[in-house]
Amino acid sequence: MPKPPTDTSQSAPAPAPGFSLEALHPGNFALVMASGIISIGFSTLHHELLADVVCVFAIVAWVTLLTLNVGRFFMFSRAVRIDLLNPRMVFSFFTLVAATDIVGLLLNARGHTGLAMGCWVIAFLAWCLLLYLAFSVLTFLSHENNVNIVHGGWLISIVGTQSLVLLGAAIAPALGEYAGYMMVEVHMLWGLGLLFYGIFVTLFCYRIFFLALKPQDISPLLWVIMGAAAISANAGTSLLSEDPYLPFLAAQRPFVEGVTMMIWAWGTWWIPMLLMFGFWKHIARGLPLKYEPAMWSFVFPLGMYTVASARLGLAAEFPPLQWISQIMIWVAFAVWLFVLGGLARGLLTRLAGVRARTAAPP
Repeated sequence: MPKPPTDTSQSAPAPAPGFSLEALHPGNFALVMASGIISIGFSTLHHELLADVVCVFAIVAWVTLLTLNVGRFFMFSRAVRIDLLNPRMVFSFFTLVAATDIVGLLLNARGHTGLAMGCWVIAFLAWCLLLYLAFSVLTFLSHENNVNIVHGGWLISIVGTQSLVLLGAAIAPALGEYAGYMMVEVHMLWGLGLLFYGIFVTLFCYRIFFLALKPQDISPLLWVIMGAAAISANAGTSLLSEDPYLPFLAAQRPFVEGVTMMIWAWGTWWIPMLLMFGFWKHIARGLPLKYEPAMWSFVFPLGMYTVASARLGLAAEFPPLQWISQIMIWVAFAVWLFVLGGLARGLLTRLAGVRARTAAPP
């Protein structure tokens, strides 16, 4: 994903043309998030062959990106530190949390419960560290005194939080006598994610509705506001579909049902609004539509909305919601293929450039 502007006092040296491990953006884990949720969507709607193919792609992409980011951490620690201390960048690291949980869901669905538990532990530890780091950066290091610093990428922290709910609820039955502990934990995480969503979406709406908005400010990251609502609704259906184990949690089911429907409706409301933003940027203002890595943050909300609609339709016993998911899965898959094609073209162009520079005489 392209990096947003940073404070010049914290800027790293400009990377060399072509692929640069130093310049690798942590938000690239959105590729895994998008691919994984497309696979889950296909599996939910019983398209198992496509689900398996995309699942393999997602896991390979996760392992590859994890290896690259570990290498970047040890080889270019200064660049990683700059990103972590940048209030516009730090929330991108939550894509690691969400991607790891999505991979855990894929593994758990295929019988690898132990690996899924390991994914949840890794994601939870990363979430704890990133959450307090991100708020510390906003509190102590942010030099901007207005809400222009707010962007859609901030809501990836909510996506990461609710992804812990999804995987935690899925692996809870395998924890035996400790299943109740996990269900208490995921109920708390679900509520915490909703509170963070309320805070961030208020700032975000103020930013886009009451301050000057330029076409360049419209990016695929805006779709995370819908994706965060969709994953919150999906997490709510996970709480409803699993055994609560404790009477205290069972008593909260009516509340969970009502909030889940409300947050799904809120996410649905945003879809036409976000399409209007895209129309204004690309049609009214004439900016060309071209591939950028941030587009994976557009694919993931579409896939998550598909899964949330299907699962909510089952929980509510309301078939029209499942009809919506039957349409949305193909929309999401088409966009996934488009973005994947853009990624492939970009990689081939960079490879051709590297070969040309290598073949050129000194």
